[in-house]
Amino acid sequence: MATELSGRTALITGGNSGIGRATADALAAQGATVVLTGRDAARGEQAVKRIEQAGGTAHFIAADLHDEASARALAAQATGVTGQIDILVNSAGIFPFGPTEQTTEEAFDDVFAVNVKAPYFLVAELAPAMAARGQGAIVNVTTMVAEFGASGMGLYGASKAALVLLTKSWAAEFGPSGVRVNAVSPGPTRTEGTAAMGEALDQLAAAGPAGRPGGPEEVAAAIAFLAGDAASFIHGAILPADGGRIAV
Repeated sequence: MATELSGRTALITGGNSGIGRATADALAAQGATVVLTGRDAARGEQAVKRIEQAGGTAHFIAADLHDEASARALAAQATGVTGQIDILVNSAGIFPFGPTEQTTEEAFDDVFAVNVKAPYFLVAELAPAMAARGQGAIVNVTTMVAEFGASGMGLYGASKAALVLLTKSWAAEFGPSGVRVNAVSPGPTRTEGTAAMGEALDQLAAAGPAGRPGGPEEVAAAIAFLAGDAASFIHGAILPADGGRIAV
């Protein structure tokens, strides 16, 4: 039976774990053929197997996104596998926390390479083809700490704040050609990547109305909404999926 995203293809970076994997599950459940990327091939293949067992179609491409070349190479590989990419979800990211004075230049460059440069050149490679077809959807994954100051989170927040501005700029650039560009801004979310935060995650979440961390599937639901036709009149929006944290 056809579902909302039947016949469409989606590329999800960071799709082998956390929010990215939950997004791949959600889009595949709606009928999209999904291409997952990540550095861990074993986890990637497990994610593909899970989608296939649920009746979906998925592919995995191992990729270490850190510069223009790796981003453009991934775009070419994904397009070669599926023929075209209709939906791009920029979910891959790194989020080191800590005092400014302890940040090395290498760490600074790594954060901006993965969180800003790679999405930038994926969009540069894939959005023009979407525009030529007159339709497409791009969803960037940002963070609530791109919206307010938080001790120890300046580097991560700054990189995602850049992605917030790019989301709006790309909406203005590609929207007139039928490509919708939006973002989802997660709050504290319980994933493999945040497991090391322990009780600090719960303490961070307690400041929001929901009073708890979110699950990756809850963030994925917001991403899937923006990727689908129900969001056809939404361009350049930053949708918070943070338990209300930035509302208080």
